Amino acid sequence: MTKAKPEQGIEILSQSPVTESGFPRGVSRLAFRSSIDGLEDWALLWPPERGGHWCVVIHGYGSHGDQLFVREDIRRDWLPRFRDRGMGILAPNHRNNGWMGPRAAADLHALLGFVRREFGAARFTFISGSMGGTCNLIYAVLHPEDVAAVVALCPVTDLGPFYSWRAANVPPASVAGSLADMRAQYDGSPAERPEVFRRHSCLKNAARLTMPVFLAHGDADTIIPVEESRALAALCRSPRFRYHEIPGGHHDSPLAADIMDEALAWVLGPAGTGS
Repeated sequence: MTKAKPEQGIEILSQSPVTESGFPRGVSRLAFRSSIDGLEDWALLWPPERGGHWCVVIHGYGSHGDQLFVREDIRRDWLPRFRDRGMGILAPNHRNNGWMGPRAAADLHALLGFVRREFGAARFTFISGSMGGTCNLIYAVLHPEDVAAVVALCPVTDLGPFYSWRAANVPPASVAGSLADMRAQYDGSPAERPEVFRRHSCLKNAARLTMPVFLAHGDADTIIPVEESRALAALCRSPRFRYHEIPGGHHDSPLAADIMDEALAWVLGPAGTGS
């Protein structure tokens, strides 16, 4: 355990190697406390072998900050592709299910600052799916200065209408947890906190997506409907925006290796940030 020290927005409690079976050598767990409400949380760090390009991976709903390392398909199809391109990994636990609410966004902003100062990070590419892809887009409109590029797979683009859609279309036993988590992170429902949800809406703030954005969605997704991505694609006509819709694709279809290859080739190529 290292001595706690203050950072801007978070207090670093410890950083220690992850020694569990299956984790690559060099991965460490950073424990920190939010200066906003005192919540203790953590993130996994795996610095690049050289350079300052980092990949920020936020997990899907119901998972945790280790999803990239413990979920077999994502570990197999994503992790080697990030490392082969020389990227470091930052995988925050994100308050378990933070939905990039105001406190979660402030924690992440402080965490990125820590990684810049301690590891010389110069560029952050956000690559995530489902709730994680949603969080990528929300953070990109809140703090575009932090985001070099975004890969958002099967995301929500406007939490307010999505909240209502889930309440109306998903059985109560299945939806209660996710809606309660959203209310907890935003201190109320979209009806109760409309201005907060508006500030955190990618769709309503799409003009702030000035960085390269790659978006993919399956048109048969029953968990997050494809209309979420179609609405954003209709607004974003920039050459720095690319949308891939998968015919017959379900919720996990955009997470596949071939989609990740396409996404990385695009955001790291001439249309994106460059490798």
